[in-house]
Amino acid sequence: MATASTASRITRKIVIAVKKAASRNKGWYDFHMAAASGAIAQRLPLVDLVAEIRDARIPLSSENELLRDFPALSKRIVVMNKIDLADQTQVKGWMRYFEQQNCIPYGVNSHNKDSVKGLLNFIQAQVRGLCKANHHASETITIMLVGIPNVGKSALANSLHQMGRISAAEKGRLKHATVSPQPGETKDISSFKIGSHPNIYLLDTPGILPRMIHDAELCSKLVLTVQGQSETV
Repeated sequence: MATASTASRITRKIVIAVKKAASRNKGWYDFHMAAASGAIAQRLPLVDLVAEIRDARIPLSSENELLRDFPALSKRIVVMNKIDLADQTQVKGWMRYFEQQNCIPYGVNSHNKDSVKGLLNFIQAQVRGLCKANHHASETITIMLVGIPNVGKSALANSLHQMGRISAAEKGRLKHATVSPQPGETKDISSFKIGSHPNIYLLDTPGILPRMIHDAELCSKLVLTVQGQSETV
């Protein structure tokens, strides 16, 4: 097993490589990511809710910067995924922080059925409140999942879709999002039904990173999550 000093040297090398790739504007930000950024930006003003998926260990560093261009989004849920890997005291602190930022926070473990079920109930409650506020008894609600690569968007989309099926007739028409440990597997925006009365659809989007990353600390945290490092409030 590698020692702490060896792991630290490996991490530094990875961070240096990431920074070099960013400075050359090459590497992760290819044509597909640029196109996905444009497609997401076009659809954001048209959806009813935005659920931004973040890594609970680094909820600031895993922000999707594209959302900064849409400060007027009326409803934004910050879903901190992988809470099973994060310090629970810190998670509670981040919950309070996001509430102060006028976001709706929620913590989830996308690999735990009960945890995902809780998220589904939470989303459905938000939708009911939205419909009531808009004086609509029944309508179609669209929720966009956004986030950087590998925060668990597609795993959540699949789990929410499976749990949200209402009738036996829908079970024969399952549509799965691609889930992979490799970033960039989700190439297109896909739609998944997770509820009825009203109809609720999730839009699973490709993971997007900034075109350029100049912050060495941010790069480090994105890399160090593999080793279980976390941010503090």
